Amino acid sequence: MTTPLLSPADLDALARARALLERPSLTARLSSLVGSPLEKGMAHLPASWRGKVGAIAHDALLKAMDTAAKTLKPEARDASPRLHKLLGSVSGGAGGAFGLAGLAVEIPVSTVLIMRAILDIARAEGEDIGNARTRLAALEVFALGGSSRSDDAAESGYYAVRAALATTVGEAARHLAEKGLTSEGAPALVRLITLVAARYKVQLTQKAAGMLVPGIGAAAGAGINLMFMNHFQDVSRGHFTVRRLERRYGAEVVRAAWQALDAAR
Repeated sequence: MTTPLLSPADLDALARARALLERPSLTARLSSLVGSPLEKGMAHLPASWRGKVGAIAHDALLKAMDTAAKTLKPEARDASPRLHKLLGSVSGGAGGAFGLAGLAVEIPVSTVLIMRAILDIARAEGEDIGNARTRLAALEVFALGGSSRSDDAAESGYYAVRAALATTVGEAARHLAEKGLTSEGAPALVRLITLVAARYKVQLTQKAAGMLVPGIGAAAGAGINLMFMNHFQDVSRGHFTVRRLERRYGAEVVRAAWQALDAAR
């Protein structure tokens, strides 16, 4: 049997997806935005808040999976990235105005908006957003991305994270298909949320630190949230493009094409 090759158009799409998934880390992009090392902001983060943000991230992700999907129509349509960027900026501006206390309220809101934007892009790439595996693939986006040119090969980022989550995603998908999100304490779903939240927590901490860099002020909330939304939309476009190509050619063929792009650089 001959291994199918990606068409030129699909190979171009894969190259664009790879570029999105290889973009500089969120830390580097935030540092560029605020024009000052994030360590200055980190120094203003109380230890108690750093411990609490993990629990906030966990709860926000769990609620966002269900809430975001309910606000979107299932029929296929083009994505609306500008709408979600606007909503995210408004949310960030409101949260930033109240400092860390505001972030405790803003994080769940912005997480729902980000999840909605992710599912919006997934739908545009042909995914069924009512399907359990699509929602879990959207959840994966919060753990993906953030590699930089100085890191190891991009595959060790994107594909390594997917591989690390694969078993738990499969178990969680079976649970969601059978029982939905109403059955609390499902071990596989709890494990998956915990794994993703651990990576999302790092990004949320960087976001908070960016808002607290001396001289930046509360107005940075809108700009930082816009960058946050841009980051996750980029990762989402890359991720769901790869998944679309996998549905057409098979996962191994797409991964081989990804590796070939890396070798050609």
